Amino acid sequence: GGALTTSGILGWHMTASIGGADMPVVITVLNSYSGWALCAEGFMLDMPVMTTVGALIGCSGAALTKIMCDAMNRDVVSVILGGYGTKSGGKGEAMKFEGEATMTNIDDTVRLLQESESIIIVPGYGLAVAKGQYPLKDMVDSLVKSGKKVRFGIHPVAGRMPGQLNVLLAEAGVPYDI
Repeated sequence: GGALTTSGILGWHMTASIGGADMPVVITVLNSYSGWALCAEGFMLDMPVMTTVGALIGCSGAALTKIMCDAMNRDVVSVILGGYGTKSGGKGEAMKFEGEATMTNIDDTVRLLQESESIIIVPGYGLAVAKGQYPLKDMVDSLVKSGKKVRFGIHPVAGRMPGQLNVLLAEAGVPYDI
């Protein structure tokens, strides 16, 4: 009873108090935890293979968590604790944006793509929401056919889960090495 209650409270706290951008990291933390639980189970049941597999899952989840936290410039502890102890009440001065926005339209974008020799596409979560991987593949095929060098710049934690955008592009048939 006590372990179940403690586990439930920890799981609720970890997922209820985090922001959307931290969710992929929490998924890898929970994956790591499942590996360590499997490792402990292997010790208790005296099953060396289960212990080894659990240690591998736990270590790989911990390593991925560290890589993702570094990529987001976040501390693992602040991700695990979520919003606990923060004083964000929405009070204070609004952030001031400096710089200049460059507006474009479809015709200008098409012209820029036609004039470019090398193109880097940086997809985001909107690609997944819009299910735009198939039209994107058609555009990439067209650009490659016309002699353009096309590459993708995918952030390690883009999308809702690690690797989500890579999977979406693979689903549409975009070669992984492009």
